Amino acid sequence: MGMTMTQKILAKHAGLESVSAGQLIEADLDLVLGNDITSPVAIKEMAKMDVKGVFDKDKIALVPDHFVPNKDIKSAEHCKCVREFALKNNITNYFEVGKMGIEHALLPEQGLTVAGDVIIGADSHTCTYGALGAFSTGVGSTDMAAGMATGKAWFKVPSAIKFNIIGKPSKYVSGKDVILHIIGKIGVDGALYRSMEFTGEGIRNLTMDDRFTIANMAIEAGAKNGIFPVDELTESYLKEHSKRPYTVYSADEDAVYDEVYTIDLSELKPTVAFPHLPENTRTFDEIKEEIKIDQVVIGSCTNGRIDDLRIAAEILKGNKVANGMRLIVIPATQSIYLQAMEEGLIRTFIEAGGIVSTPTCGPCLGGYMGVLAEGERCVSTTNRNFVGRMGHISSEIYLASPAVAAASAIKGFLASPCDLKKS
Repeated sequence: MGMTMTQKILAKHAGLESVSAGQLIEADLDLVLGNDITSPVAIKEMAKMDVKGVFDKDKIALVPDHFVPNKDIKSAEHCKCVREFALKNNITNYFEVGKMGIEHALLPEQGLTVAGDVIIGADSHTCTYGALGAFSTGVGSTDMAAGMATGKAWFKVPSAIKFNIIGKPSKYVSGKDVILHIIGKIGVDGALYRSMEFTGEGIRNLTMDDRFTIANMAIEAGAKNGIFPVDELTESYLKEHSKRPYTVYSADEDAVYDEVYTIDLSELKPTVAFPHLPENTRTFDEIKEEIKIDQVVIGSCTNGRIDDLRIAAEILKGNKVANGMRLIVIPATQSIYLQAMEEGLIRTFIEAGGIVSTPTCGPCLGGYMGVLAEGERCVSTTNRNFVGRMGHISSEIYLASPAVAAASAIKGFLASPCDLKKS
């Protein structure tokens, strides 16, 4: 019986000829990731273990990004804990304010994640690195502690769902629309503890930023991981950003999949996930009422990359944010911030009436930089729209692409970028 791409990576890291779905394995880790919320718990757990230090100072990444710059004393104490641990253990990849970014955009940019890796992170969106052909998945803080101490982790080998991507997307249809369409189709538990493996000729029509977005939200379908094949575009990205050697894996022709779906990109339309689940998706021809919006957030580990900022700026240029609307734009890393500044995108956002923040996860989890009040509605390019996710329990979050978010900021209500251009 053949193996999927994910299964091949796990077999190699477990030192086995082959693995099968449901099998329990212990695998070597190429990288262990933590942030300012999850790392302090892991650090305290690691202190209880009979170990002298971390397994490899070069294979741990600590990225304070959720409440950074610190919003209060508690968040400052969390970051102090992470900082002191990093200094004590001489952690190579510790990213303090000024060097930090949103972790899942920062690590690929820094060349720390490459094809063929096995990566765990104490953050659910660690699955992002599957865009590069790596196996990456979120774990709890105790698993992070064990990973930092031993360089190993236990896994149950996942079965897989295959998504055959065909066609070419139309203008204003991006990776966010692709993954929202898929989650709307299979549901938030449709891929529960399974690998979402993307393949097909249509992948060549998806940018790397599209792929990062799609892999990032695999967890929103319940998946263990999402993963893309390594093609010329992937290899070009890897060679530009990393000096590490990488390994290309591909699924066997007789690999077994629980289900197979075909996704035709040419048929997709700008898509919105209505409150309060990512599966509650609608396209604009299905939205009959005018939905007033109070705030728009463009950023996060899902959609804070340069392509996202470019498309938002293209739509906002020469326009103004609607009266009473708050537009918050957050470049995902310092490098992206600089690039956006050099391209004039930051000026466009400010002239339109928006604000631009240093890289942070803040508004995504209702931490700061955009907390919603009672009854307020937000169009957000983030990844979750659960009850109370961004603030008050009566607030509402509409998940969408940067194009939809920008159009909505101009109109003051949920709006399609296609309609905006016609007006």
